[in-house]
Amino acid sequence: MPNPVTLTFTVTDDDTAAALGSGSLPVLGTPRLLAWLEAATCASLAPDLAEGSTSVGTRVQVEHLAASPVGASVEVSASSAYVDGRLHRFTVSARDASSGKVLGAGEITRVVVDAERFLSRL
Repeated sequence: MPNPVTLTFTVTDDDTAAALGSGSLPVLGTPRLLAWLEAATCASLAPDLAEGSTSVGTRVQVEHLAASPVGASVEVSASSAYVDGRLHRFTVSARDASSGKVLGAGEITRVVVDAERFLSRL
């Protein structure tokens, strides 16, 4: 079973809704928050993947609950909630590193695949 993982990121101008096209404000954009949450799920799975295997995201259900300004430190966490063969469902969350305020929460599902076989189907 995958291990819980926590990663820390600092919000930069490139991470803002204005920069990502998901809004006009200079705050952490939801697409970047989602990417950081997915990075945590990938990091959780990585130690257990067989040679040539990777994981792909198949389902995302995340609420972006609070804004984060440029310069804020954000901790994103992923912990295994359910495993069925190749399918892995994670509980994910994001918190402001200094205040502990919850910024986002939800679930992300990933499926382990053979990378070469997966790409050969495209």
